[in-house]
Amino acid sequence: MFGTKTKMVDPARALPGRDTPMDVPFGHTVLGTQLTPPYPEGSEIADVAMGCFWGAERTFWRLGAERGIITTAVGYAGGYTPNPTYEEVCSGLTGHTEMVRVVFDPAKISFTEILKVFWEGHDPTQGMRQGNDVGTQYRSAIYYHSEAQREAAEATRDAFQPILIRSGYGTITTEIAPLKAFYFAEDYHQQYLQKNPNGYCGIGGTGASCPIGVVTSNDADSARSAE
Repeated sequence: MFGTKTKMVDPARALPGRDTPMDVPFGHTVLGTQLTPPYPEGSEIADVAMGCFWGAERTFWRLGAERGIITTAVGYAGGYTPNPTYEEVCSGLTGHTEMVRVVFDPAKISFTEILKVFWEGHDPTQGMRQGNDVGTQYRSAIYYHSEAQREAAEATRDAFQPILIRSGYGTITTEIAPLKAFYFAEDYHQQYLQKNPNGYCGIGGTGASCPIGVVTSNDADSARSAE
């Protein structure tokens, strides 16, 4: 039943997509900041995938501006199809993940702290699924923007792995790769759970604590409360 959707599509078979980018709203419905570049000088970007992007985005915007979150947005990355639609991504024929873009102020929150929320906010050992959501679009991923981000992603993965093993989980399957392109998702997906408070959210962590950074227990609770 799920065989095709749990295997990465061959690039030659990927959907062709289109040249026209998605029409993206200007403002974040929670934070009031713009979703698209240019972002404030000195800000950094984290692009991560941790299952259905509705709950994943909320996990990060709940950290708030006071903790250094400038804006968040959802989109698609890691595949082959330019400017895909949600339906195309769901088909498994684009190769993309459901991504969350987190734009943050590194003077207030570090990339490592962002990663702590990422690792603890989902189960990174599930391969091409997250909970009941099955398919390549739900795979765990970090698409880095610099060598420093790559090193942090790999270091935090390696620090978290033995904790997960001791907690009864398997090997981390998170994809760590350079970002090639980020395509913004449709308007109705942006801050979906703010617009639809009772909407579906499949995000849930393992309960294991990633032994890195200085994120407070309140922040970890905020990540888990997105379930």
